[in-house]
Amino acid sequence: MKGSLLLRAGVSAWVTAFVALPLLVLVVRGLEGGPAAFWEAVSGPAVRDAVGLSLWTAGLATAVNAVVGTCIAWVLVRWDVPGRRVIAALVDLPLAIPTLVAGMLILALLGPQAPLGRLLDQAGLQVAFARPGIVLALLFVTLPFVVRAVEPVLEELDPAEEEAATTLGARPVQTFLRVLLPPVLPAVAAGAVQTFARSVAEFGSLAAVSGNIPFKTLVAPVYVLGEVEAGNTAGAASVSLVLLALALTLQPLAHVLARRAGGGRG
Repeated sequence: MKGSLLLRAGVSAWVTAFVALPLLVLVVRGLEGGPAAFWEAVSGPAVRDAVGLSLWTAGLATAVNAVVGTCIAWVLVRWDVPGRRVIAALVDLPLAIPTLVAGMLILALLGPQAPLGRLLDQAGLQVAFARPGIVLALLFVTLPFVVRAVEPVLEELDPAEEEAATTLGARPVQTFLRVLLPPVLPAVAAGAVQTFARSVAEFGSLAAVSGNIPFKTLVAPVYVLGEVEAGNTAGAASVSLVLLALALTLQPLAHVLARRAGGGRG
């Protein structure tokens, strides 16, 4: 009993020191100037543009990965394709490498010094140091979320239900919409929420590939770093609070959706 109490006290102290205390300091620092100073810090044109860019690129990456991730999960679960284990390992690769390395991979392939990048530039399509590069980087670093959320649900589904629907004359689209989509949708939504939250907070790959041009390619996390480097730590903390509030809103939503997806597998 004494050992259990010590363990719980130690865990509580650790979480407080490394999670709760930094969050508290961030809140105090961001609000120390009062509501007027906070609003001034987060409502400037540069901040609005940076946050807006983060939101819409995150939304686009989420929509694409929701569809592509579900398809990848379907292939990995239902089809015995050659190289299946290699594909599964590649899906997890973005979680295993630093995101800055992910940005450098994109630059090595599509940067202005790369042959393919030069070819695209000549065709009028700039990827690196432009908004397409931001979306591409987000697609890379968030690829695993929907795949890994949907896979367990697909593994639990009984293929006999699909076979029965086909036997009864249902077309493939009808089978997908009426048999497959309802139990899978909560898992897709949970993975999509995680993808969106991760995209909004992404820093490393975007610092390398976006170009960080104000009002063009400057995203919110990189804007925060710029404010810190400029000595405006209070302003940086205020913008960080906006991102933190978004994360704290999405986290419970992702948890609820994940539980619903799990409940659907019973």
